[in-house]
Amino acid sequence: MEITVGMIGSASTVAEREDTAYEVGSGSLLVYATPCMVALMEGAACDAIAAALPEDKTSVGTELQISHISATPVGLEVRAEAEVTAIDGNTLTFRVTAFDEAGKIGEGTHKRVIVTTQKFLDRTYSKL
Repeated sequence: MEITVGMIGSASTVAEREDTAYEVGSGSLLVYATPCMVALMEGAACDAIAAALPEDKTSVGTELQISHISATPVGLEVRAEAEVTAIDGNTLTFRVTAFDEAGKIGEGTHKRVIVTTQKFLDRTYSKL
C-alpha cells in the first residue's frame, strides 16, 4: 500500500484527571491539556498512515500549528482526526482536528517525516 493524499486516521480517549493542564504542568486548571490534545492529534496522524508504512519505517513529528479553541472537562470523550493533505518526498502534511462530545475543540496542521526506524534510533542514541 502507498501513502496517498486523503488517507484518514483517528484516535480517541476519555479526558481523565491525569490529562488535565494542572496535572501535566501546562496550566492551573482541571481541563483537558493542550499537550494531551496534541498527542491525540499526532496519534490520529500515525493511524492514518500505519497500514501503508513498511515494517522498517516509522514517522516522526516535526511540526505542529494548532489552535486549542474550546476547553474540555474531565469525563468527556475526546476524538482526533487527521487527513493527509500533502506529500513532499518523505514529508507528510496533515489537517488535524479534535472534538469532544460538545463539538470542535482544536484544529491545525501537522507534519511528519518518514524515517528508517533503526537508522533514526542509532543517530539519536549516538548523542549519549
